[in-house]
Amino acid sequence: MLNIVLFEPEIPANTGNIGRTCVATNTRLHLIEPLGFRLNEKALKRAGMDYWNDLDVTTYINFEEFLEKNPNAKIYMATTKAKNVYTDVTYEPDCYIMFGKESAGIPEEILVEHQEESIRIPMSHDIRSLNLGNSVAIVLYEALRQNGFANMEKEGHLHRLEWRE
Repeated sequence: MLNIVLFEPEIPANTGNIGRTCVATNTRLHLIEPLGFRLNEKALKRAGMDYWNDLDVTTYINFEEFLEKNPNAKIYMATTKAKNVYTDVTYEPDCYIMFGKESAGIPEEILVEHQEESIRIPMSHDIRSLNLGNSVAIVLYEALRQNGFANMEKEGHLHRLEWRE
């Protein structure tokens, strides 16, 4: 099972949307404190809709506790500062993909220890970063694609009509 890690997320709607994406993709969500909101906050639940109760989510007091409770975890760090493009790495089926807080990203003190595992989404030089929820979806779906969309529904179905053969 893939894992998404949010380092000190600040905006409840982003985390709610990411939580919904995690439920839809059978992905675990890990939240590293401090959070910029409370987990029972209305905006978080609204963005996650009624899926939040189905979410496999774990919180950690800090990055050190996360590392302690997930020994030997293969962690990819998504950052605008990386040299590697997110499509150039091979995602293991049980890897962790970490994203930083909206205002500052992952601290450089952590990034310098993970240069080879740091990845970026290419974008125009005129923009600082993408929305956190969009970034998670982009990288997560690449990891899922590389792993054959394991345990996911790959065929859609119409509600009222039938597809023509």
